Amino acid sequence: MITPVLLCGGSGTRLWPLSRKSYPKQFVALTGAESLFVQSARRLSGPGFAPPLTITGSDFRFIVTEQLQAAGIDPGPILIEPRGRNTAPAVLAAALWAEAQDPETLLLIAPSDHAIPDPQAFRAAVDRGVPAARAGQIVTFGIAPTHAETGYGWLELAAPPGAAAVPLTRFVEKPQAPQAEAMLAAGNFLWNAGIFLFTAQTMVAAFQTHAPDFLAPVRAALAEAKSDLGFLRLDPEAWARAPEKSVDYAVMEKAENLSVVAFSDGWSDLGGWDAVGREMGTDARGVAQSGAVTAIDCQDTILRSDSEGLELVGIGLSNIIAVAMNDGVLIADASRAQDVKLAVEALRKKGAKQAESFARDHRPWGHYETLALHDRFQVKRIVVKPGAALSLQSHHHRSEHWIVVSGTARVTIDDAVHLMTENQSVYIPLGARHRMENPGKIPMVLIEVQTGAYLGEDDIIRFEDVYARGQGAKG
Repeated sequence: MITPVLLCGGSGTRLWPLSRKSYPKQFVALTGAESLFVQSARRLSGPGFAPPLTITGSDFRFIVTEQLQAAGIDPGPILIEPRGRNTAPAVLAAALWAEAQDPETLLLIAPSDHAIPDPQAFRAAVDRGVPAARAGQIVTFGIAPTHAETGYGWLELAAPPGAAAVPLTRFVEKPQAPQAEAMLAAGNFLWNAGIFLFTAQTMVAAFQTHAPDFLAPVRAALAEAKSDLGFLRLDPEAWARAPEKSVDYAVMEKAENLSVVAFSDGWSDLGGWDAVGREMGTDARGVAQSGAVTAIDCQDTILRSDSEGLELVGIGLSNIIAVAMNDGVLIADASRAQDVKLAVEALRKKGAKQAESFARDHRPWGHYETLALHDRFQVKRIVVKPGAALSLQSHHHRSEHWIVVSGTARVTIDDAVHLMTENQSVYIPLGARHRMENPGKIPMVLIEVQTGAYLGEDDIIRFEDVYARGQGAKG
């Protein structure tokens, strides 16, 4: 059995406005009906695979379980990083966790935001790497290059790639165009996919040899980890002592027991809108379209609308990326696809909330979106999942009016409990302890009107919460 390790962090800057810090690209349905995260988990499930081990941040823990459960996939264990420290500590944490169960556990490290159109072919490639991994090799997966890509790292193989794993000669950093052209022509170079297969004890030994300074803090973070609603929270103080490095720099580029399995059936890390456009598919003029868009005399252009009711029209565009959402629009020259992160930095500096957050805010109980916000009042649309409940809470600075649009709400106000149905409303006085719950079997939709001197999400005094969130936590 292979245990997939899904790395599920990210800052969400390269695919703005569709991907943001509060909801990065792995949770978005970029290339199909399911999110990249669910696609990753699905292709690494079934015969031969144990439930995944997911490593993510605290803000994403409920999104992870919700998306996996909705897809019918066993969520498996979930490790919560107190903060992102690149991939080396995360990989070591997975190896140490698995080693405690069985040192021979096979682990497949897989980023959760890649696109692999042929899951069956990828599983077959993983199978080809198992003998080498069982023999103590760290197996990495190289992608057969289709062009002289300068945005990826490359792998130099000791021999031309074949069906079995081939020894790795060296890692090559992102090259300049002439070097990329030469490697493409050589025939023994592959793109580095950042996917690794090994036994737990092999990786722990590799850290002991090449990066021993990681072992004590990561071991301590696991030893002092706290169970929280089924999640395992790594100890923050110990975790902060771990160096912040990628696993490539910490171990892979120093190790000698590395082999490569070639994969040539389609792969993309979706590292920019140009890559997403290739996965979307293009018409005869090179135009990729998604959503409510219209292209008139355009060529080599991406047009994408991800907002209901928003029509995006391009006229006479060439080599343009245009992505529209209800609270942000990106228009860029296609050659500047890797510079989208500069837009995020500029928005962050000017204090624009669109830099990191969406109008729709996801919570463990459902989601809400702000419909109107002005001095002293805010209007929200709140959707609560069946069986879910918000915390029992109160506010110092605002009162609220709730109107049920659909479904049934159980509303607590101090000592009184009301059952409300469609078109019924209730007033929540300032300072009153209150809670909304959905006792039904369909989503409950509610309009909330807040009025008061301060409407921030941190004006919450929390008394009870089934999700064990602290004071001031949103929602």
